[in-house]
Amino acid sequence: MDLMEYKARDLYKQYSVPCNSSVMLENLDNLAADTATLEFPLVIKAQVPVGGRGKAGGIKFAENAAELAEKSAAILGMDIKGHTVNRLLVAEKAEVTREFYLSIMLDRLTKCPMIIFSTAGGMDIEDVARETPEKIIKLTIDPLVGVQLYTARYLTSKSGLDDSLTKPLFAVLTNLYNLFIGSDCMLTEVNPLAVTPDGRLLAIDGKVSVDDSALYRHPDLIAYRDAQVEDELILRAREFDFLYIPCEPDGNIAVMSNGSGMIMSCIDLITKADMSVGAALDLGGGATAERIKEAVRIVLSNPQIEALFINIFGGITRCDEVAGGVKAALENMDLKKLIIFRAEGTNKQQGLDIINSIESDIITVDGIRAGVKALAERGMAK
Repeated sequence: MDLMEYKARDLYKQYSVPCNSSVMLENLDNLAADTATLEFPLVIKAQVPVGGRGKAGGIKFAENAAELAEKSAAILGMDIKGHTVNRLLVAEKAEVTREFYLSIMLDRLTKCPMIIFSTAGGMDIEDVARETPEKIIKLTIDPLVGVQLYTARYLTSKSGLDDSLTKPLFAVLTNLYNLFIGSDCMLTEVNPLAVTPDGRLLAIDGKVSVDDSALYRHPDLIAYRDAQVEDELILRAREFDFLYIPCEPDGNIAVMSNGSGMIMSCIDLITKADMSVGAALDLGGGATAERIKEAVRIVLSNPQIEALFINIFGGITRCDEVAGGVKAALENMDLKKLIIFRAEGTNKQQGLDIINSIESDIITVDGIRAGVKALAERGMAK
């Protein structure tokens, strides 16, 4: 899970990673009071889960209160790459003499945290790696040792920096590493890490990505994640450990399966047949009939969905469990929607027997292509 900048800054403050003062705003009702602790000039940043905010007009500077009000109003509510700006980060504009890039990420090759450091801060690290790779230093951290003073000294020496930056860099590295470990991160990135005229280091911008599998250990991050969701069906699906994925806004077909590969195959073939998928739901593994019942009800509660294609490969998730869940879901529903059911694997025939006993508009098929054909024949094309 990627955190927006304002939440990354909350973690920076929690772990004493130095950053310039800032506040997060969800409205402008009390703008003067909410920003009273900040000193001009200020930078106003749109908070959206995508990059390229600056080029899209989502970052502006304010020299006084009038400019702050005007430019905040211009950014709040704007659309950036399909995301509506519902939050702003207002931060003090730092005086900077130099910018670095610093991150700690999980290196899958060594199975250890890795430091990436560059004196070419403020730029996309991918561009630096392509154009001037000699400016990037990578250093693996031994988890049994952690960050040591010699770690920072190696980075400053290798980069040709003055030794006066070694101790400030060591302090930032230590706290950033504590954040990486303490919050179960896959990535903690500071870009730029700014040098101030008095020699301090400040995190001017930040990106934090947390391991989804570890979220159960961080209730505050779960609350943050759920607060970003505007689609109620996503939250309802999470209650049962399902992944509900909104797709095309005008799509009238839903796909339900037990695996992302199966879902993508269905979506690809449906789209090629000039039909549109409005939503998908990944059951994961080992779903019981009771949970399948809830999954079907969640998907069919979407009023724009006219057809549901259920595509199951029975392994841990048995075909008869899925069929039983489908039957239970439909028992008390006034269903006027088409269901296509395809199953292969464990207890396939038992599952088909259950499906065939349901008195609803359900078509059983032997494969994905047959299911797509059935959807087209029932008038689901655009």
